[in-house]
Amino acid sequence: MNNVIDHDRLFKELIATFFVEFIQLFFPEIINYLEPNQITFLDKEVLTDVTEGEKYESDLVAQVQFRGQSSFFLIHLEAQSSSQPEFNRRMFTYFARLHQKFALPVYPIVLFSYDRPQKEAIRQYKIEFPDLKVLEFNYQVVQLNRLNWRDFINQANPVAAALMAKMKIAPRDRAKVKAQCLRLLVTLRLDAARMQLISGFVDTYLNLNSSEEIEFQQEISTFIQPEQEGVMQITTSWMRCGLEQGLEQGLEQGLEQGLERGLEQGLEQGLARERNLIVRLIKRKLGAIDVALESRIMTLNIDDLERVGEALLDFSTVEDLTNCLNALDA
Repeated sequence: MNNVIDHDRLFKELIATFFVEFIQLFFPEIINYLEPNQITFLDKEVLTDVTEGEKYESDLVAQVQFRGQSSFFLIHLEAQSSSQPEFNRRMFTYFARLHQKFALPVYPIVLFSYDRPQKEAIRQYKIEFPDLKVLEFNYQVVQLNRLNWRDFINQANPVAAALMAKMKIAPRDRAKVKAQCLRLLVTLRLDAARMQLISGFVDTYLNLNSSEEIEFQQEISTFIQPEQEGVMQITTSWMRCGLEQGLEQGLEQGLEQGLERGLEQGLEQGLARERNLIVRLIKRKLGAIDVALESRIMTLNIDDLERVGEALLDFSTVEDLTNCLNALDA
């Protein structure tokens, strides 16, 4: 299967969906003079062939009305997942072509999402001589790898909930940040589609290993009850997605190995991963459990695994686990 992350698509979809919230989070001064109900995204092809030999599609160009006026301006936002030489010159070229085409003021913004380098990105393009400054073009920059995620955990903003996953994060804090992203997401009470967009974004960029998953569950256990339940609902949906991916893998294998065998292998692999995860989390919570209890867990179907996963945060003793398993058999 192709596991390459389409960074451009993820960031464009996030920002297009939460455009006003992005502006509110990083450029609140713009909110003071734009009309939030008069925003139109322009055709993504407007910048095709803006540079010689290069076909280019603009990331986001929005036509925005000045608040209380009949005039408009453009906000041009580029999402860059890699550091590129002479990008500042490219930004000026894009600006010039947009200004020429639409004859409107252009407010340029770049969102840098790469992990390296961490040095401050250039945010202007200049042409000058010893006796004359011909041009000084400036643009706004949001450089995620220079932002501290802790500064955003109390921002009631869906863009903060997503982009914390790409900010400057110490390796030891990955599980904590993922939990905090989802806690913030739960408090925003978005509709299911927009919640799924953000939770999928977070899971893509904070894909935890087994030990981090345990730390993640421990962090969730410190949340107040409604937030715990909300985060567990999100992670349960991920569990189902994992099984669906297992089935997809099984289908691909089935083309070569026989459809029925491939499906069985894919489903079993997905179930095995989730069963092992639940067992590890229970042992981390309660300590060692006897072989009989572990064997019972390793035979649970996906629905019962979800019920145990949701209940384990409330377990205090092995008896709680036993009662939960007995209830499943009732």
